[in-house]
Amino acid sequence: MKAFLRTVLAVWTALFILILLVVMIGFAMGAGDAEIQNHSWLVLDLEGEIVDYPLGGFESHFFGEMPSHTRLIENLEKAAADNRIDGVILRVGPSTLGPAKCEELRGAVEKVQEAGKKVHAYCDMLFNRQYYMASVCDSIFMLPSGYFEMTGWASVRPFYKGTLDKLGIEPNVHRIEDYKSAAELVTRTEMSPESREMATWLMDDLYEDFVSTVTSDRRMSRADFEAVMERALLTPEEAVDAGLVDRTLYWDELEEGLKRPDDDNLRTVYGGTYGKVERSEVGIEGKKIAVVHAQGMIHGGRSGMDPMLGMMMGAESVISDLRAAMDDDEIKGVIFRVDSPGGMGYASDKIGRWVKMVETKKPVVVSMADVAASGGYMVSHRMRPIVVSGNTITGSIGSITGKFNMRGLYDKLGISYDFVTKGPFALIHSEYGNWTPEEAEMVADNHWKGYNDWVEDIAEHRGLTFDQVDSVARGRVWTGRQALERNLVDKLGGLDAAIAELKRKAEIPADEDVTIVHYPKKKSLIEAIMEGNLATLVKSSLAMRVRSYLQEWAWSAQAGWCVMPLQVQ
Repeated sequence: MKAFLRTVLAVWTALFILILLVVMIGFAMGAGDAEIQNHSWLVLDLEGEIVDYPLGGFESHFFGEMPSHTRLIENLEKAAADNRIDGVILRVGPSTLGPAKCEELRGAVEKVQEAGKKVHAYCDMLFNRQYYMASVCDSIFMLPSGYFEMTGWASVRPFYKGTLDKLGIEPNVHRIEDYKSAAELVTRTEMSPESREMATWLMDDLYEDFVSTVTSDRRMSRADFEAVMERALLTPEEAVDAGLVDRTLYWDELEEGLKRPDDDNLRTVYGGTYGKVERSEVGIEGKKIAVVHAQGMIHGGRSGMDPMLGMMMGAESVISDLRAAMDDDEIKGVIFRVDSPGGMGYASDKIGRWVKMVETKKPVVVSMADVAASGGYMVSHRMRPIVVSGNTITGSIGSITGKFNMRGLYDKLGISYDFVTKGPFALIHSEYGNWTPEEAEMVADNHWKGYNDWVEDIAEHRGLTFDQVDSVARGRVWTGRQALERNLVDKLGGLDAAIAELKRKAEIPADEDVTIVHYPKKKSLIEAIMEGNLATLVKSSLAMRVRSYLQEWAWSAQAGWCVMPLQVQ
């Protein structure tokens, strides 16, 4: 018995020492305040995987947070007000930033320029989306051996029906309705007329914004710009001759040109370091408002990271954050920030209900990022106002339900099933057969009831009729500009516009600064350990890192602009 107790004590002692060492290393690596020299240039990297808001997981205590759109926006906001910062250099490359987030970043760059500071872009590779981001800068510099591509756009999507046919897998799908194009990935071998029509109206709007924006930025005619597109592939020097790039040079030459005459090197501070500077340190503070981040595919559990699907929005986590913001008496209002292509309908409904409940205690404004469609619209539609970037993808009011009949594949593999059932429709969800006609009718009826309830709820909260909502729904997807024309959203703008709307609702003077409290709050390492969530944080952090590494290879061949994200609900 004594030996057993000694063993137990030794194990617990070892675990305690291990945890203590982990905490000490974490504190040591994260210690230290940011020291910013006067006349510094802020260098921000806009490449790789950039999430809307970081998970703040285990790895952030050792390797720093994953790059985020939130940190980029706040760093630019601070740079505009910080007398120690002379200007900003954006290192622009292939990234996961979508058109709406690029639009928001452009607005933040313009505020730095309005403060009298220069913003330059430095690029190794330039494609359409990256050029849209870079063109707002005062100058675009490019690596002499870099890659420049300016082409037309394409909406490309794969179809898997042929593969499923070869495997003997038969999808049983009911969708609402013809514009809910995600279902076509497994039911068709090409776009339906409705899907092609929708892709066209989205591309027309996004393309027009792209061309009109960059030609205005670069002060060139549309004809000259589209002539460059006819050439498609240019060397950096040819891009300079065409007026799309200002100069080719190496990074050290840029530093040499920007450094102060009496300095040996350019004084720089990078985004990770500058992110440690609090907004209050540069005089940006006031009444507290919350930004509750809701990002990723929607499901019913906890938020996290999936290596294949990316960020996952867990209803349990988001509701917890909403309740925390609601119950904090210092928080004067809440911005519900949505960046999601959809997911599970029941989880979306639960989140949307809690957003509405928060408004019973304090004002709420919705801010939509790159995508807030299908379930992403369901979590938002109960609120007014909804603020959306012109390039946000939203709507997709519709739904898909179904199952796969795997029997053909199982037959090929020599697998057979047998059943004993009791009660009606016991095999309705079985993967060993198709729906019977009666089952298919029952599924469709139930599916339409859920859709009609959703449309009625949207109509009630948006002040529209059922027919008005239905006419722009049934799976139709819109840009933010198109959604505003159809009364699905209330105002165009980014997070700054949402903050202005929240100040109005909370009766905070428009010229007063605010202190932003982000949810989910980043947990300290010791908090994660005490809550017993260390394994979950490690798992999510590793998944995010693996996904980032896998995508680096894909980005090396990236070209153009994906305008049709997968819509699911």
